[in-house]
Amino acid sequence: MEHFEGRLAVITGGGTGMGRELCRQLAAEGCHVAMCDVSADNMADSQALSLDSAPAGTRVTIHEADVSDEAQAVGFAAAVAEAHSTQHINLLFNNAGIGGGGSFINDSRAEWDRTFAVCWGGVYACTRAFMPQLLASSEGHVINTSSVNGFWASLGPDIPHTAYSAAKFAVKGFTEALINDFRVNAPHLQASVVMPGHIGTSIVINSGKILGREPKELTAEQIEAIRERFTKRGVDLSGASDEDVRLGLQMQAESFRDTAPMTAAQAASVILAGVRNNEWRILVGDDAVALDSMVRDTPGEAYERTFAGRLEAAGIFGFTR
Repeated sequence: MEHFEGRLAVITGGGTGMGRELCRQLAAEGCHVAMCDVSADNMADSQALSLDSAPAGTRVTIHEADVSDEAQAVGFAAAVAEAHSTQHINLLFNNAGIGGGGSFINDSRAEWDRTFAVCWGGVYACTRAFMPQLLASSEGHVINTSSVNGFWASLGPDIPHTAYSAAKFAVKGFTEALINDFRVNAPHLQASVVMPGHIGTSIVINSGKILGREPKELTAEQIEAIRERFTKRGVDLSGASDEDVRLGLQMQAESFRDTAPMTAAQAASVILAGVRNNEWRILVGDDAVALDSMVRDTPGEAYERTFAGRLEAAGIFGFTR
């Protein structure tokens, strides 16, 4: 699919970050867009930004939906068909994601399941829901956002990262399996897996809102659990007040967004270039490329402390998408 003009793209998680930038850049090329998100306000902003740079006649619609709920995913697909007066779509960007459920042992099952349900279940549910409309197209492409944590299940040796990593591994495997499935049963369809490194998005902030752990709303019990977690990592917060902890967490979330080596706009451009080139595997960011190479070169060392030291020395150690 070398051009997007006149096509119809569906984008989940279109309210912020890479989802918003995908909406904006596709609309600027004259591609019609249908986005979903759990935040109507964020989507309204994305819609306005997208229409500002879009050619006349480009349609950009917003649909409030939680992709982890299959019934809502099915409703989203029906709403897109009605809003755009069509029974087919050309592009499906399964982009929505949150972070949480780091520890399978210590974190709540509710948080673990919620993270997995959005990051993996949303990809599955939306691909199921939109498959009839993809099959009805003359040309279609499914683009699933995994992560570098889809091939390296870690944020470092002292930070459990189980729910997000498990989900992103599932997304990667599912997308790779679709390649042969499409080749055999729907040769007009393509599939790509996107694996970003550290991109400047609000995923940390948004995840806190969705999982009920915004810094300003943390209870004393939650803050105490955070103190214990940081103590295990060798960071003593005993002298910090509860308000200091809240402020520190907020600053950390904002720093993730504001100091990333690649912006959401740059990431979206890389993704769309990969789709144009029909790349099934799209690494986003120099850190993603370097980490992928290191894991492939020494897979047996990937979870050793020495590996983390090598990443840090190379300047690519830290938070990922």
